[in-house]
Amino acid sequence: MDAPRYRWVVLAVGTCAQGATAAYFLGLAAVTPALRDYFALDLAGVGVLIGVISVGLVPTLIPWGAAADRFGERGVMTIGLLGAATALGATALQTDPVAAGALLVLAGASGAAVNAASGRAVMTWFPAGSRGFAMAVRQTSVPLGAALAALALPVVAVTGGVPAVFVTLALTSLAAAVAVAVWVREPPGAPARRVRATGRTRDVLADRRLQRLSLAGLLLVVPQFLGSVFLVEILHEGSGLPLAAAGALLGLTQLLGAAGRLGNGMWSDRAGRLRPLRIVAAAVAAGFALAALVQPGPVVLLAAVLVPAAALAISWNGLVFTAAGELAPPGRAATAMAVSNTANYVAAAATPVLGGLVAQALGWPAMLTLGAVAALGAIAALHHLAEPGGVAAPAPARTRT
Repeated sequence: MDAPRYRWVVLAVGTCAQGATAAYFLGLAAVTPALRDYFALDLAGVGVLIGVISVGLVPTLIPWGAAADRFGERGVMTIGLLGAATALGATALQTDPVAAGALLVLAGASGAAVNAASGRAVMTWFPAGSRGFAMAVRQTSVPLGAALAALALPVVAVTGGVPAVFVTLALTSLAAAVAVAVWVREPPGAPARRVRATGRTRDVLADRRLQRLSLAGLLLVVPQFLGSVFLVEILHEGSGLPLAAAGALLGLTQLLGAAGRLGNGMWSDRAGRLRPLRIVAAAVAAGFALAALVQPGPVVLLAAVLVPAAALAISWNGLVFTAAGELAPPGRAATAMAVSNTANYVAAAATPVLGGLVAQALGWPAMLTLGAVAALGAIAALHHLAEPGGVAAPAPARTRT
């Protein structure tokens, strides 16, 4: 198959691989009531159990990214997915929440391999003019994987219990590992791995533009995870919506977020990466603030406000991820994207715990207000930040027909 067509095969496999990790990273939120019962946890405790997955990702993302820059995507992603499958399979055998949490840390550390490596595959296979859309397709794997998990895992939990949930997630990662090993490869004419990449890892870490972009992403993760992790709880426990209906709305939120990522990617190929990002952040801040105001009211009104706001909070990731890769020196795209993702997962690890504590101490409106404030902070971090050099649509290119 020729390169212009095969790039879509690589994109499809990378998207499925990222979706497999999203299934356990975000999909477990759909069975928080079952996890609470099985492991005898309170609301903050189940937030910790889900959040520890991010604890595993945070220290390993940059090393995995550097490994992908040096050795290529296929081996890095295959090893990581096999490690995740092993850890998830072992979690199915646990009844102690501490042991389960330790294994989920390992699952997160292994799954981190997919994040930067699959993004690097898009950077190397797709030209700048279509990269935003391609990266958006890849980024839709996260909400789509979470949406499928939100629909499937509650059924699995009811029929087979929590151990069956983890077995299902392990088999998903195993299938993704096989697909990566078979179909992912370097584009024709790619530089040999022995050629030294431009710039050192510490130079990438010291880039002030990347630091500000990563801070904005970190802050936007707060409303993203408040909306994803606690949407079922706030609609079911907080407002009385039946559990099945709340789970279905979580799946709808993820699907809308996936559509938003595609739309933002196409938009960014014409308007640059950062202008759409600022507008989305402002909309998220407004949506979460409004949800905080209506939460004590009818559940239908709350769902009508919170579901779109939570979907918008999912839709921005591809913009930050692509901009990070385009800020990188030659040969360091995976490292730069890993830096950005590290900031994201720091927030992802802390947000479920923080959100649970705020909700328990101050109520759901206070938790939703926290999401709005964080989105406003992201806008401040992006203030006067210039577009990355070489983006698909810098200012002169916006007039093209």
